[in-house]
Order: sequence, then structure tokens, then C-alpha cells
Amino acid sequence: MTENEKTALNSSIGADERQSLSDNSIIAQSDEKSNTDFYKMMVRQMIDPTYLPTISMPELYENVYDSKPLIVEGLLYAGTYLFVGAPKVGKSFFMLQLAYHVSTGIPLWEYSVRKGSVLYLALEDDYHRLQERLYRMFGTDCALDLHFSVTARQLGKGLNEQLQGFITEHKDTRLIIIDTLQKVREIGGESYSYGSDYDIITQLKQFADSYKICLLLVHHTRKQKADDAFDMISGTNGLLGAADGAFLLYKQKRTSNKAVLEISGRDQQDQKINLVRNEEKLCWDFESAETELWKEPPDPLLEEIAALITEDCPEWSGTATELSERLRTDIPVNMLTKRLNVCSGKLKNNYGIEYRSCRTHDSRKIEFRRLQSDL
Repeated sequence: MTENEKTALNSSIGADERQSLSDNSIIAQSDEKSNTDFYKMMVRQMIDPTYLPTISMPELYENVYDSKPLIVEGLLYAGTYLFVGAPKVGKSFFMLQLAYHVSTGIPLWEYSVRKGSVLYLALEDDYHRLQERLYRMFGTDCALDLHFSVTARQLGKGLNEQLQGFITEHKDTRLIIIDTLQKVREIGGESYSYGSDYDIITQLKQFADSYKICLLLVHHTRKQKADDAFDMISGTNGLLGAADGAFLLYKQKRTSNKAVLEISGRDQQDQKINLVRNEEKLCWDFESAETELWKEPPDPLLEEIAALITEDCPEWSGTATELSERLRTDIPVNMLTKRLNVCSGKLKNNYGIEYRSCRTHDSRKIEFRRLQSDL
């Protein structure tokens, strides 16, 4: 079942928050066809075990898929990530720093942050240690949306239910940090297979993806050196293989107050950032970036839409022909909707504008809505 098929199925049960734009009859007509096609595929799968559901390239372009919400622009997005480092290298201090910035919306170094509630499972600490560290790092400037727990159940034994309960109470949850991954794994042998490592991350990823949040899993490195720094992650390659990405924090010298943060992600540019430890506050300060982030040039079409959807005019709806005439674009009308379908994520993340395309009885309707910024 594709993500779009899931969306179509859920839409028939109840309208989601994006449907406030549209007339319910339009949505019903659009979802009716999607649900009919979906159930046809399900029925065919049941009667024909050799049938493989597929989607053609034109059909792919007809659909709108949710993009990953950013947590820290250029660094961290919704999904499941590993944060790896040797013992006592400063991982937990970095986690506290990150959690504080996300929960307050204060930029982390030069990176903008999407504000939201944060849950930090500090499973190798106690509340007294957390209190001392936070006071030294941030004084009495409390983050109201930063929550801690020093206990949690294991995966498959109630952890998902606990996390789900927290998200239910804090619907703006952006980030959940589990420190450490080993603490929530089922008790077993010291060594794990590729399959078990892959499965543990896959289960957590399914949870994170279903709620569109970021799960950050703190983990350790092995003692053996490797040509590729990410090969130092303790365990098998199944951990990194199933994750959306990984952060690796390490020092060239154990006694140094400087460290390197390497970042590798499935849908983001690899980065290498040099950090220095603030000995007074114990926070990590930005020193330099060895990799300059590539920034995609502005899209003229999206720029025009951003000029159309403003605070004074927060919504617009009409056909592709009407939009083409309004924007005076030279993009063929039959290609305009496909272009918008592909770029919907950029329009939402970069411009704060939500896009929908719904089919009516005689045409396809395009809708835009300005979102409240949380950056």
C-alpha cells in the first residue's frame, strides 16, 4: 500500500486538517475515485497472488505526496536518525542543547528551527543530573515545551504506547530523543544480526513517519577505527541502512574541547561541522563548516505563487487555466498541475503555502492556503 493510498483510505473516514480549504463535496468526489481504485487493487490482490500493484509515471505525477517537515533547517528533518559517538564525548549535552532549541524555536547556531514540543528520554541519567546540567547550560530560562523522563518501556513492550500517549497530549510534538537506543531494545545477546538491527530501526521509523515527527536515537561507536567514520557505529550496517540518516560526533584528541560533527542523510547533503565546547556553559558552539550547503535557486513559479498568497490574500482557488492567466506563466496548462504536484513540498516548507488539487465533475480545482509560520 502506498502512502497516497493510505491517505485516500483515511480521507473517506474523516476530513483531515488540510481539507478545511475545500468544499466537502469536491473532496468526496476526489477521494471516491481514489478509494475505488484502491479497493479494486486490494480485491485483485486477494484473488490473484501473482498481482503486483504498480503506478505509472503519469499517475505518479498526478499525486501529491507529503514532504518531510524540517526540524532544524539543513540539519534535521522528520524521520528516524542515529546520533552516535564514543562514551563521554558530549552526546547528552548536545541532545539537551538541541532539545532546548527545538522546544523554544531559538535558532541553533545559524540554522533556523521549527518550534514544537520535545520529549527527551534520558534513560542513562537521573533528574538531579538533568537539573544541574540544564541550569549550567541555560540558567533559569525554562523551555515550557521541553519534557523529560528517565524511565521508559522497551520496544514491543509498551514503548510505542507511551510515546503515542505523549503525542496525544502534546499534539505539536516535533522531536523525541531516546538516550540511548540500547535501553529500549529487547533484552537479548550482546551481538545482533543485520536483520534484527534493521528491524529495530524499521519499527521506530514506522512510528516516526506515522506521526511526522523526528525520532533521534543516541547510540555508541565501536572501538575499532574505520576508513568510513560511519562504519564505526556499534552494531551492524542494518542500523544505518534502515535509518533516514546519522550524526557522528567525535574528537581527534580525547582531552580536546573541539569536536567534529559529521552528518549523512538519505535525503540531505552530507556535512562536516567543526564544533568547540563552551567550558563555562558546556554547550557546543559552532566554529566552522567544511561543507557549504548547496541551496537550490528560487523557482520562478513558486515565487509568483508566494506573491499571490499573502497575509491580505491567504487563500486562492480556481482551475489551472485560471491560475495560468493570473500568474501569466508560460508553462502549458496541462503541465502546470503536474509541476505543482511535484513542488508541493517546497511550496509548503519554503514558502508556508499549502497546495491541494481536487477533481470536480467537470474540471480539476487548484487550491492554495497560507499557513501560520512556526519558524
